Amino acid sequence: MKLDTEIALALRLADAARAAIRPHFREEVHSEAKEDATPVSLADREAEQVMRRILEAEVPADGVHGEEYGISLGTSGRQWVLDPIDGTTAFLAGRPIFGTLIALLVDGFPVLGVIDQPILGERWLGAAGRQTTFNGKAAHTRTCRDLAQATLATTGPQYFNDHEGEHFMALAAKTAHRRMVMGGDCYNYAMLASGHLDIVCEAGLKLHDYAALVPVVEGAGGTMCDWNGDPLHSGSEGHVLALGDPARLEDVVEALACTH
Repeated sequence: MKLDTEIALALRLADAARAAIRPHFREEVHSEAKEDATPVSLADREAEQVMRRILEAEVPADGVHGEEYGISLGTSGRQWVLDPIDGTTAFLAGRPIFGTLIALLVDGFPVLGVIDQPILGERWLGAAGRQTTFNGKAAHTRTCRDLAQATLATTGPQYFNDHEGEHFMALAAKTAHRRMVMGGDCYNYAMLASGHLDIVCEAGLKLHDYAALVPVVEGAGGTMCDWNGDPLHSGSEGHVLALGDPARLEDVVEALACTH
């Protein structure tokens, strides 16, 4: 399957998920807690189901890894990774800063990613070797000449354990911490890809949380890695960094490693 064909399929998946999610936004939506205490709604499940049906019909040899319905093994060496609503808490609160995440992995590495915000009609598309686009136009990260001038974002302090929190705050202390952004889930990475944020730092992410973000950020000129600076792949532990300016990577990794 050629990349253009894969991109077209990913966009159809995003369209289908968008159609499933929009009717539920700011309506009375029943939600329940999963085993890890995170919420899941009817919209999450309907959106993943519709995407899975498309994949099963069009690329039955490909594997699927979905947040809500688990993993189905394929035989092609390719895996579609789906997070129907990344940021369910924001969705349930009526805040349009959640997103649908769609990724294609080849041999465990992300080669295609979509971040779709179905309420605002915003879509970022990243693919290996190609420029990231935002609603069809080129998206670019911004230059950050000094870590002290960097705007840092994370979804929330509650997602760090005490040890991780110490390292995060060590990084935050070296950035423009009075401009720090809390909340946002995948939307923070989209904002970084469009040049509005400099760094996103998170812990405890799962494959469906970060796989789609990698091609989007890197295709816009940024870099994504773990807290050691190593590339993200299907076996990564979930300590995730995104930087709009790759020149600041060494500074960020050094700051994270310092807790004094």
